[in-house]
Parts: sequence; structure tokens; C-alpha cells
Amino acid sequence: MDFYSREEVSTVRVIMSWVVDVTVVIAFAWFCMHTFGVQITMAGQSMMPLLNSGDVVWMNRLVYDFGKPERLDVVVFQREDKRTVKRVIGLPGETIQIQGGYVYINGERLAADNGLDQVSLAGLAENPIELGEDEYFLLGDNRDSSEDSRFANVGNVKREQILGKVWMRVYPFMDIRLIRSH
Repeated sequence: MDFYSREEVSTVRVIMSWVVDVTVVIAFAWFCMHTFGVQITMAGQSMMPLLNSGDVVWMNRLVYDFGKPERLDVVVFQREDKRTVKRVIGLPGETIQIQGGYVYINGERLAADNGLDQVSLAGLAENPIELGEDEYFLLGDNRDSSEDSRFANVGNVKREQILGKVWMRVYPFMDIRLIRSH
């Protein structure tokens, strides 16, 4: 009988050890998410097909404390009282223009996959737009349904308006995946 009680104690210790480990991992993940990230719910179709209205994404808010936004990063920026998700196209000091349905940076056509170099409506970028040393030119992936840097109500986005980089879609659960620059 003594043999069985030692075996039961050992099983209880293993189970308790596993429960503690899982609890610590969940607590650490929660801490990291709330310290380094922010949850954003997409509104509108401006980032289709990458992100749809109602999708929930996580934004890394620390990534740009140690670096700068890069071309084709998907970022969250603050505009008035709302957060908006767009893709970085133009970087500080560059000249952006949209001609013949294509994006040009410093006179050279943007090299991007998945049609990210194409734009049907040039808006303000019909004429060359020179970005300041702290300005970015942002476009939505769904160019025909995006309110972005082509329009006066958004315009060039200042560095301090960029809150972070979108790094993962977490909802809908069937489409959980990392968001990567193209």
C-alpha cells in the first residue's frame, strides 16, 4: 500500500508542476502583450485583401523605439481621435509621385509585389510630394477604397503619429497569422 501512495504523490507533483508552468507561461504572454503590444480592430476595407473589416490585429508599440518604419511596413497611426492602419510607401526625404497608375519614388517605380505599386487615383500625388525629414507617405492596400496620404485630410504622416507596427492578426481565429512586409 505504501507503494501506491508514493505513486499518487508523484503524479500529483507532476500535475501541479505542469499547472504552475502553464500558468507562468500564460502570465508572461499576457504581460508581454500588455506591455509591448496593443490590440486594434480593423474598421473598413482599406487594407484588403491583407486585412478585412472586423479583423483584430496586434500592434508592436516598441519596435519603433529602437528603429524606424521601413518601406512596406504595415503601421498604425493616430489621426485626430482614431487609430488607422496603412502601409508605409514613402520614407523621410523622398519624393513621391503617382503617374500612369504607378507609384514612383525619387523618379523610380516602386518595386513591390501583389500590385502594391499600382494606384488608380493619384490624388495629391499627381504632382510630386516631397517628404520632410520626419514624414511618411502611407497608402491602404485597397487603393480604390482607402483614405490615405493621397488626400488632404490625411496627407503626409509625421513620425510621432506612427504608434507601432502591425505584427499579427489574431481574429478571426481561422486566419491567425503574422503580418509581414512584402
